[in-house]
Amino acid sequence: MKYHRIDHSLYVKNRQKFIQRMEKNALAVFNSNDIYPISADSTMPFQQHRDILYLSGVDQEESILVLFPDCSNPAHREVLFLKETSEHIAIWEGEKLTKQAAFDTAGIKTVYWLQQFPAIFKQLMAEAHGIYLNTNEHLRANTEVETREDRFIKKVKQDFPSHQVLKSAPILHKIRSIKEAIELELMQKACKITEAGVRRLLNFIKPGVWEYEIEAELAHEFLRNRSKGFAYTPIVASGKNACVLHYIENNQQCKDGDVILLDVGAEYANYASDLTRCIPVNGRFTTRQKEVYNAVLRVKSEAQKLLKPGTIMAEYHKQVGLLMEEQLVKLKLITLDDIKKQNPDWPAYKKYFMHGTSHFLGLDTHDVGLWNEPIQAGMVFTCEPGIYIPEEGLGIRLEDDLVVQEKGEPFNLMKDIPLQAEEIEDIMNT
Repeated sequence: MKYHRIDHSLYVKNRQKFIQRMEKNALAVFNSNDIYPISADSTMPFQQHRDILYLSGVDQEESILVLFPDCSNPAHREVLFLKETSEHIAIWEGEKLTKQAAFDTAGIKTVYWLQQFPAIFKQLMAEAHGIYLNTNEHLRANTEVETREDRFIKKVKQDFPSHQVLKSAPILHKIRSIKEAIELELMQKACKITEAGVRRLLNFIKPGVWEYEIEAELAHEFLRNRSKGFAYTPIVASGKNACVLHYIENNQQCKDGDVILLDVGAEYANYASDLTRCIPVNGRFTTRQKEVYNAVLRVKSEAQKLLKPGTIMAEYHKQVGLLMEEQLVKLKLITLDDIKKQNPDWPAYKKYFMHGTSHFLGLDTHDVGLWNEPIQAGMVFTCEPGIYIPEEGLGIRLEDDLVVQEKGEPFNLMKDIPLQAEEIEDIMNT
């Protein structure tokens, strides 16, 4: 890992939050992700499963966390199982966690090697009445590929058919959505790395550069600041490409007079940042481009004020739609008659603003959270309205990462990243 070790008090507290919501005489198991193969002997870079990471800080493959707060043996109430390290493994793969390093990382005293898991797990299941299984229940999850967790779940159901099966996901969606102070510091670090990337670009972009060159500048800046790189696949979309919401080819030349939509963010310690800025290729917005830019900025400024405790997200999105509707009328993109005749299921503003305004942010870019419950202080959301006009070859989206406060407006983790059109122009022309 590139990041500095995190105080394990975070993971001790996270486990306590989970344990407090468990039913009596039940245990919970969390598995690391696989290292996914590509072909021949090639693999994807390892990405830890966010749930075991959240609960233990262990950023290593072939790891298992077991929580059994009612276990008769106090030593087995929190247990980590790790791939046994050796001199041979250290030479070929790099150093793995020792038992002492695992305690320093997770704050868990009982650590066994992975080969001991079957025997110890059988003992624990003999005492437990139920088991929490960890399924991916994100609303946008693609669960086509079988994971290490999936294989474990199938084996548990086969070997222990009489045990009550419980779900970890509802608990994790609730507790992971409210960030601890240490988590907010890590997210702020990710946002500061993103800021460094943006400021670098404002002195780099000019007519004739290629989208992939811009991506390369960001990757360099992120990596040199202890990030693994992008928190998600970067979007560097110039001109009409900005009207494709998930444009990721990043292979076109940036032309004089175009605006580049940048949807990029660095990760740090597996925490995501998520930013969108729009930059004029030649350093100056046209009158029309600035008119659309400022319309989006007005929607964003008002929308983020609505992110406060008690807000229901479905109502929030409706209110943002009304804000956008007003701006689109002023831009002469829709008319009052269009609004009068609109389909309530697909309002007139959706022609130019077709996506949601906010999502949870944290260990995942589209982080877990309960959408049907009121938002609470300590939750982190993006705010990202946009206007996309294919006939003008123009797409404008503006996005910051916001921490909901007990009172007042949310705290903007990206408050230092240039946002006003004039500020961007000034930096590009100095």
